[in-house]
Amino acid sequence: MSGGDAIPEFSKAKSGDGQDVSLTNLSAFASGPGIKSGAEVAAILAVAVVIIGGIELALRVFHVPQYIMPPPSSIVYALFDEFPLIAPHLGYTLVELVSGFAIGAVVGLVMAAVITQFPFAEKIVAPYILILVTTPMLALVPLLILRFGFGYTPRIIAVALAAGPMVMINAATGFRRVDSAKIALARSYGASTLQIFWKIRAPMALPMILVGLMIGAIFGLLTAVGAEMVGGGFGLGNRLTSYSSMIQMPQFFAVVLILSTLGILIYVLFFLIGKKWASWET
Repeated sequence: MSGGDAIPEFSKAKSGDGQDVSLTNLSAFASGPGIKSGAEVAAILAVAVVIIGGIELALRVFHVPQYIMPPPSSIVYALFDEFPLIAPHLGYTLVELVSGFAIGAVVGLVMAAVITQFPFAEKIVAPYILILVTTPMLALVPLLILRFGFGYTPRIIAVALAAGPMVMINAATGFRRVDSAKIALARSYGASTLQIFWKIRAPMALPMILVGLMIGAIFGLLTAVGAEMVGGGFGLGNRLTSYSSMIQMPQFFAVVLILSTLGILIYVLFFLIGKKWASWET
């Protein structure tokens, strides 16, 4: 193919104004204003100190029992004091999350590509995807435990089943949002279906794919913790069950704090990926 007949590519453009901000538009988050000065950092920290300090003061002034709500200082102390015991369980949960999410994401992306290229396939799999999306995966965990035991397997399967449909739905939406004029232009230059998919559909759908991966990872984390609470002797979900049964609420909330931090890290990870590789306008 000569240089004049080359398939047009849509290179990364400078991020700027005009992007709608919504929960399904990661590129808008990626191109946000961000923190610009030390004064903004100080204001954010001051608000956090006021909120956390206010909670600490209110709990101590009104003598709220620790078994109802421990003060933040007790939670932080329990986090450092119990972390050597909690750390191995954090590792177990991460293994389940990463393994299940990887399986679910790969299957979801492949399925999204298939139903985009072959619309009839969507009519076949759509009912099953709807069943997976609307069925709480935790309801299947006892059945999976009966079949596969109390090890990693049932939890990884549950995480994959929770993450996969989220990735597939968002990726398929991104693949279909590509401007048909761009595809028609590429076809006029002689591009094959595979070339159109890799050079146009996949790059232009990347923001939605990242949103799907982020949502899938968060759903996977929730499912992994829930599955650990249903059965088995390890994982952060198991720690939550153990601490609540022994009314060790500072330790319980310390685990909750770790889970919240994991969720934030998942968001930050995909935020940074989107900011670096998917900040152009689709």
